[in-house]
Amino acid sequence: MDVLPWKQKRECTKLEKRLRRQVGQAIQDFSMISDGDLVMVCMSGGKDSYTLLDILLKFSQIAPIKFGIIAVNIDQGHPEFPKDVLPAYAASLGVPFHCEYQNTLEIINRVLRPQDTKCSLCSRLRRGILYRLADELGSNKIALGHHRDDIIETFFLNMFFGGVMKAMPPRLLSDDHAHIVIRPLSYVSEKDTQLWAEHRKFPIIPCNLCGSQKNMQRAQIKEMLNSWSRDYPGRVQTIFKSLFNVVPSHLLDRKLAESLSMPTCESSDHVDGVASPDVHTGTIQWVS
Repeated sequence: MDVLPWKQKRECTKLEKRLRRQVGQAIQDFSMISDGDLVMVCMSGGKDSYTLLDILLKFSQIAPIKFGIIAVNIDQGHPEFPKDVLPAYAASLGVPFHCEYQNTLEIINRVLRPQDTKCSLCSRLRRGILYRLADELGSNKIALGHHRDDIIETFFLNMFFGGVMKAMPPRLLSDDHAHIVIRPLSYVSEKDTQLWAEHRKFPIIPCNLCGSQKNMQRAQIKEMLNSWSRDYPGRVQTIFKSLFNVVPSHLLDRKLAESLSMPTCESSDHVDGVASPDVHTGTIQWVS
């Protein structure tokens, strides 16, 4: 943190309180963790997953409910992956740890061309492995380290390149209804996970083992959002709030309109087609 030494402790205390408040609010809003759960925290070695584990461990000690934590890492066959970092870190915390070796790098290199973006296929392969591990380890919740910025970036990625309005849900039931994926950092900014990682001095493993891909679509979206943050302070936060205030009747999805049997007239509770904000409950606003 770029602050004077006598201010650093105060800033770190404020940051920790903010992280706990935001993570706690997300867990509560989307019923992410219940009494008796075994939460499988997926560790990549990056700042976000370290922050996730750190905050959840604290909650496991002070929360009014009892839940367990097991940290999991997938060794995907990268030759330069430091195999001892995560096990040593988990051992220092007394956290159960499991490392699963699956050479997905070989699959990715066989299926994709060198110029292709690897992250999407890599993510799908990891998800399948995590579902299997959850069954084997007896975990009923799979916790991922995606934060608020990831959610916003995914929203624009799907809109710009996929032609669909979809983001990352904080709580997701898998298609076969066998697994629940949770994202407790959904309300947390990437800036705060970076600051917390620097404060806690996490042993970060860089995510460039498969080669740097600077022209990825996600990188383009990230730069667009960073530019907006610089030029129009508050715009990104407003975009995030909009995800809590969906007005289905003012979109063009015909299947959705038919399923809701929506009338053609506008409700008097809306002005110029904008729903009343309700960012704390996360409920969808319907037009009657």
